[in-house]
Amino acid sequence: MQVQFDILRSDRQTKEQYVQSILYECADDSETVATALTKINADSAVRDLHGNPVSAIAWECSCLQKKCGACAMLIDGRPRLACDAMLKEFRKKHISLSPLKKFPVVCDLIVDRSILYENLKVIGVWLKKEAERSEKHDDMAYEGSRCLQCGCCLEVCPNFYAGGSFAGMSAFVPTARLLSELPDTQKKELFEAYRAHIYEGCGKSLACRKICPAGIDIDGLLVNSNAMAVWKRVKR
Repeated sequence: MQVQFDILRSDRQTKEQYVQSILYECADDSETVATALTKINADSAVRDLHGNPVSAIAWECSCLQKKCGACAMLIDGRPRLACDAMLKEFRKKHISLSPLKKFPVVCDLIVDRSILYENLKVIGVWLKKEAERSEKHDDMAYEGSRCLQCGCCLEVCPNFYAGGSFAGMSAFVPTARLLSELPDTQKKELFEAYRAHIYEGCGKSLACRKICPAGIDIDGLLVNSNAMAVWKRVKR
């Protein structure tokens, strides 16, 4: 089977972007976009549709098992993990690849997602003292531990932009986990950060719900977290 990839690339020196089209022969349509990129980069003789040599395509990967989120990119305009996008899904056999748009482009399909981790620092998503596990919130803690920090949710969020006060769902999910595990005496600062950087900025469009590669229960986490961090405090 033959697949045409139209890849938005960046000149390493000028940073100017251009589209390079490559025909890829795959023996098995159960291959993924990640598999194709790996094989294209391994073939020093590969040429694009104009006969030009194809330099190594810059993209990120680690586990290739939908566990790390490193290979997030736009595949046919939709944020996805390359390791989870099977070629047989694309009936037209013509696939566009481009970097996520909400983050600065480093090279080709690699973007700088450091804003995700900076937002976690701003909110303070870490334990300052020892916490005890509560079986009451086990489900919430489990869901909060599944975030891949891939950035796909931010790509489709109408309220998130780099440098804005709204930290997005990639910060919300691990915050929700911390809210479920901290004792009440340690939650005051986290409640304030949650309200300022998550609750007040979220427009509840829930575009993130369907795009999350991990299938995290965003609705359930929001309901529980808002109840703990906002509504119960208002009632008090």
